[in-house]
Amino acid sequence: MLLKKDTKEIYWTRHIKEKMKEYQLSERRLLRIFKNPERKEEGIAPDTIAVMQTRGRKHPYEIWLMYQERNSKIIMISAWKYPGKSPIRKPPIPEEVLENLEEILKE
Repeated sequence: MLLKKDTKEIYWTRHIKEKMKEYQLSERRLLRIFKNPERKEEGIAPDTIAVMQTRGRKHPYEIWLMYQERNSKIIMISAWKYPGKSPIRKPPIPEEVLENLEEILKE
């Protein structure tokens, strides 16, 4: 998996790069979710947005992307897979990801 360098518009955090490797998600897949989400919700972290797309037919799952818009730049914060279908309006985020996000947002 090769990530492009950060552009003027998009910044990729170290955390999301690690999650992309862990969940085998490509940059193209996450940009596709960002540009054409099936669902968009307020993120669990302050001032963030979470978007998702569903994948899989036999064993469906959701791919989530959390980002933040700051000073005309988009900061890609985290990505994860959620097995099954998550409830609407509830933050579908694993606890370990939440702990890592708290550390990142403190920086």
